[in-house]
Amino acid sequence: MDLNPSAARSLEEGLEETLTVHRLHIPPQLRKTLASTNVIESAFSIVERVCANVKRWHAGDQRERWVGSGLLVAEKQFRRVQGHKQIPILLRELEAWVPSKSEVVKRRKAS
Repeated sequence: MDLNPSAARSLEEGLEETLTVHRLHIPPQLRKTLASTNVIESAFSIVERVCANVKRWHAGDQRERWVGSGLLVAEKQFRRVQGHKQIPILLRELEAWVPSKSEVVKRRKAS
């Protein structure tokens, strides 16, 4: 923290997610993809660029439509997720961590 407060805060923010990725035993190639925020940051950048063309915002759901349009533009630039064949492994690991419905009902009744 003394050496670089900004880096320390950044590390602190992502520490729990990093540990979760390791705890789930995600294969390395998929872990590398999931550990980066580049995809979402790129999508948001494209949405900002598309929405910058709007000169006057009207009431209602116009903002949502423009954001949706921006995401559709961004989607055309998405590439295949590295490690996409390993996603079933991730899903199995997540299912193992999520309690079943019967366990949740038991916990609610107990409390």
